[in-house]
Amino acid sequence: MDVTNAISIARRTDVGLLRNRNEDAVASDLTTGLIMVADGMGGYKGGAVASEIAALVVTAELAELMDGLEPSGVKQTLSVTEMLQKIVVKANDTIYNASQRHTACEGMGTTFVAGIFTDNKIVVGHIGDSRMYRLRDHVLEQLTVDHSLLQEQISAGLLTKEQAKQSNDGHLVTRALGTDAEVELELNEYKTEVGDLYLLCSDGLTDLVDDEEVRAVMMEAGDNISLAAKMLVRLANKHGGNDNISVVIALVKESFVMKRGWMHKLLG
Repeated sequence: MDVTNAISIARRTDVGLLRNRNEDAVASDLTTGLIMVADGMGGYKGGAVASEIAALVVTAELAELMDGLEPSGVKQTLSVTEMLQKIVVKANDTIYNASQRHTACEGMGTTFVAGIFTDNKIVVGHIGDSRMYRLRDHVLEQLTVDHSLLQEQISAGLLTKEQAKQSNDGHLVTRALGTDAEVELELNEYKTEVGDLYLLCSDGLTDLVDDEEVRAVMMEAGDNISLAAKMLVRLANKHGGNDNISVVIALVKESFVMKRGWMHKLLG
């Protein structure tokens, strides 16, 4: 749904200090309620190709599906969750088929995290270790759980979070978009509140900036989400900038609910 009046968005992506090219992609579309980050991997320039395909396919396909809806909901045959699932399958097919056809892109794939704002909630889908956080009432909460070897070891009690920071397995993801013919998207749904801040980011941020630092930056910037995005990227570079860094921040400014039914149409 169109959340142009209810949500503000800030996007920033940076190559970092050590990489020659940026293989991250960011996207947002307030007319469909979409925010997303993808962090590409594999092949000669393949990572950049994979993340860009993900951004283009998801943005275009969601707009097409949303365009078929009316405020009354009469034409709505898919829920937003079903839409996101369908779109991600299309993106996975596109990336995987391209990797099979082009030798230079063999093995390419991308992590993926996206949110769709609709009816005072956000539908969240993710694959890999790009993350979504929510800042509400001064509390920063990670809404996604990494699909990575490290997270599996942490969840199994084999490593603490502090030990994980010293591990060499930090970038080994257990799921990615486009690396296999089938894809497994993790989906969740959360109610939104006015004043919420949602942060999507690649691991170029979270590998170098811990959660408390992220919270401090976002608290300091407040509603100035463009400043927050700039400060987070600058902080990651200050801590070494050893990877591409991407952030998308969304601020919920007011309630957003799709009007439904004949009375809403009569009064609208």
